[in-house]
Amino acid sequence: MILSLLCDVLKPTQMSYCDSMFQYRRWHTREVKVGHVGIGGDNPIRLQSMTTTDTMDTEGTVQQSIRMIEAGSELVRITAPSKKEAENLGEISALLHQRGFTEPLVADIHFTPNAAEVAADYVEKIRVNPGNYADKKKFETHDYTDDSYRAELERIRERFTPLVVKCKAKGRAMRIGTNHGSLSDRILSRYGDTPLGMVESAMEFLRICIDNDYHDLVISMKASNPQVMVQAYRLMALRMRAEGMNYPLHVGVTEAGDGEDGRIKSAVGIGTLLEDGLGDTVRVSLTEEPEAEIPVARMLVDRYLQRSNASVSPVPVPIDPFAYQRRKSRAVLNAGDHNVPIVIGDLSRIEQIKPAHLFAWGYSYSVPLDKWNLTDQACDYVYAGSRILEFAIPGTLGVICDYSTWHKNRKTERHYPLLPFSDLELANELEEDQPYFLSLRNEDLTDQVIARLDKKPVVLLLRTSHDHGMADQRAALFKLMNATCALPVVIWREYELDDIDQFTLYASTDAGALFVDGLGDGVMLTAP
Repeated sequence: MILSLLCDVLKPTQMSYCDSMFQYRRWHTREVKVGHVGIGGDNPIRLQSMTTTDTMDTEGTVQQSIRMIEAGSELVRITAPSKKEAENLGEISALLHQRGFTEPLVADIHFTPNAAEVAADYVEKIRVNPGNYADKKKFETHDYTDDSYRAELERIRERFTPLVVKCKAKGRAMRIGTNHGSLSDRILSRYGDTPLGMVESAMEFLRICIDNDYHDLVISMKASNPQVMVQAYRLMALRMRAEGMNYPLHVGVTEAGDGEDGRIKSAVGIGTLLEDGLGDTVRVSLTEEPEAEIPVARMLVDRYLQRSNASVSPVPVPIDPFAYQRRKSRAVLNAGDHNVPIVIGDLSRIEQIKPAHLFAWGYSYSVPLDKWNLTDQACDYVYAGSRILEFAIPGTLGVICDYSTWHKNRKTERHYPLLPFSDLELANELEEDQPYFLSLRNEDLTDQVIARLDKKPVVLLLRTSHDHGMADQRAALFKLMNATCALPVVIWREYELDDIDQFTLYASTDAGALFVDGLGDGVMLTAP
């Protein structure tokens, strides 16, 4: 496990990447000033985006920057791949100031150290990518000795130090931004294509800054895969804590996409970190106009403005948060074991359930062929509440209904009972091999209850009403793991939200944060 690779530098009391896995507490990082905007410390989580125009198109870049700022972007990042674009940042900055916009600018540097040093004359922050700042990607594997590796680090130090010295002298901030997709051949040769390699890539540059007593630094560990991104940020936070550092974190998922997919992917990555109090500035990376990114980022971040610090009773942590491994569970019906996590659709609020209601859950009906067709998004079960489905249902679909309804219609094909925890004793009336669903909460999972349920043919529907619901459900799953209870668990989240965008982002955060760590055998989302 990745954690074992760090034992030589970490003390047992420091083996945590966040303040608490069971209580919301934002990690208090040091404040870094980017112009007049503070990142980290007691500042709010800052929002930012990046222009997509040609940097040499001065007017176009200025207009797009203004649209971003008016949408709420507190920093504006502009690409500067060569010296000519870096020089033009001065024109862009001057024109923005003439029009009354003083938001700080960030130069995004690719392969050219000279461009970074030029940009530092004109903008408040420089972003460098350790994977390509002083290295050229040749996709070659090298067998480094310790001496030859140290020689490479000295070469990087010579290339990077002038920028560090200039930024320190001019009061510029810097983001050391590792990108999973552009790790150097050197890092890949020594650490592989891993979150640990991403962290070490940043640490090489970070140490050079520290050696020069330069600390106006923000760190990022971006990847297009939310799981890799989450693990890398956690590992970076762990490493910084172990070494007495607390530099602010810029969080984001690279190239998340557009529409619903891009928002879900971003929320899974960014939201998972925010839930654990990690993140001081956010950029949502959508393949849309940059001003469209800001409302999404705002919706993700605003959720934590009033987040309660109510805690969940802590339990021993049985997972390695830096390496994915799905929780071991046994199959009940088609939930758990090696099955893809199931999806349960909620039809319980509908007064009269008709075949057309299944269309929204991935099923379509062909009248000429008199048969149901499935799409890729077809759910596995629907929850019908106090009703059964009175029509012929698709052959792959199961129906969950309340116990009393099921009991009256127990011969109805592919219908299964749902028991609330308060009526658990009704399970004694079921035949030994009758599979059923049981809804319960973290506080219901005592040692006695877990032992009683352990070998039963039951799927647990795990609910929560806790202010910090993800942590509450995480603790419940940890309880089951610590007791070696292998019952499959469906994450059930209930929302009273009428805003579909808010629902999408919240649900993606709450369920996604658990699935990222291999916790959960299914999902059920309930909303108006």
